[in-house]
Amino acid sequence: MEKAVDALMTDDILTNFLKIYSLNIGNYKKLGDFENYVYEVHKDGKAHILRITHSSHRMLEELLSEADWMNYLKSKGLKVPEVFPSKNGNMVERLTAEDGSPFYASLFSKAEGKSISVRAPEFNKELFQAWGRAVGKMHAATKSYVPSAGIVPRMQWDEEELLLVEKYIPVEDQLVIKHTKDLLNLLLNLPKNINNFGLIHTDLHSGNFFYDGKDIQVFDFDDCCHHWFASDIAIPLYYSLLYKFKEADPAEMKIFGKQFLDSFLEGYQLENKIPDDLERQLPLFLRLRDITLYSVLHKKIAPEDRNSQLLFMMETIKKRIERNDPIYPI
Repeated sequence: MEKAVDALMTDDILTNFLKIYSLNIGNYKKLGDFENYVYEVHKDGKAHILRITHSSHRMLEELLSEADWMNYLKSKGLKVPEVFPSKNGNMVERLTAEDGSPFYASLFSKAEGKSISVRAPEFNKELFQAWGRAVGKMHAATKSYVPSAGIVPRMQWDEEELLLVEKYIPVEDQLVIKHTKDLLNLLLNLPKNINNFGLIHTDLHSGNFFYDGKDIQVFDFDDCCHHWFASDIAIPLYYSLLYKFKEADPAEMKIFGKQFLDSFLEGYQLENKIPDDLERQLPLFLRLRDITLYSVLHKKIAPEDRNSQLLFMMETIKKRIERNDPIYPI
């Protein structure tokens, strides 16, 4: 989290949100604070997830549209968290920080199952197929989604502020800036239709679902936006390679990547038709994820807080962007 936001996130903010949602004030655990503050909390003896978001990251309208889509997906039988109202009946609550800026809070059910490490034996073809099934089912459902009355539609993919890379990356990264603009212009000309474009998760890596041995339950819809379905297929592949092969032999990555994609798409097409032109689009969205990750790491982590491992990863990503190379050659 940016240090300026961290300074505003006080214990009083957290305590007041806990009270607004009638949660146990003395029993909570912080789970993360990269883009949002995420806590495991308890109500009536049952674990829930409380997410607190600063207005510099998301506005109220965005959070309400996220909750609306999640509720729609749940109504269609997808394994996603339930969004709970506060004691005031609001799906999103607001509190004001010392500088006058708002923090927002949302309460979710805790996903069933468990997290699966890329090093675990369960990170295998069966999991990849279940992963593909879940994404395919989500894409099939989103084709008929219409926002509820009063809900502002979620943003389009090119409204993502992290794509304004010159705002966050060093000025000397001119080739990164140029190749970002070139790629965005290329993507703007891709065809869109109901079978390849819609509201999608956009960040469905292995850290954003739990697995029960049969199905996955997806969470963290914070980045959902209108995007090509191919991006939701590229992201699982991208992060599986990034997390599993930090300094790997390219030949090993190629073998794993094929195994992953074959199993993932096998599951996907059980629920939805594979998007047209996927083979041509996947490398583009793998490159796009390099750009957004490079941008967010510069935004969220101050130079003095970057360890050697992170610096190595950032330099590797930068070189791929400068070469216009995807992490995995399709």
